[in-house]
Amino acid sequence: MAWVADGTVRENHRMSNTVRKRVVVRGRVQGVFFRDSVRERARAHGVSGWACNRADGALEVVLEGSPEAVDRVVRFCDTGPSAARVDGTAVNEEEPEGIRGFEIR
Repeated sequence: MAWVADGTVRENHRMSNTVRKRVVVRGRVQGVFFRDSVRERARAHGVSGWACNRADGALEVVLEGSPEAVDRVVRFCDTGPSAARVDGTAVNEEEPEGIRGFEIR
């Protein structure tokens, strides 16, 4: 939100069009280039975020961008690259933090 000179509050257009989703992917998702594949897909759609392997064998991905672009990357996480086997995904919406770029952790 932004304060306007007349005292009203107006939503920041850029942030109001930005969503953030955290995706946890389970299955055979480590050692199959899943993180790099997500990074390539995110960059192609203008989505920022990060991906990291978790100690429990899952993959965790955070995505920020336009709702349509983030949803495209989330749908990719439902199947992943050809060497992966996705048993399930959990998706949670969060408040955007304004992150830029895409990082593999």
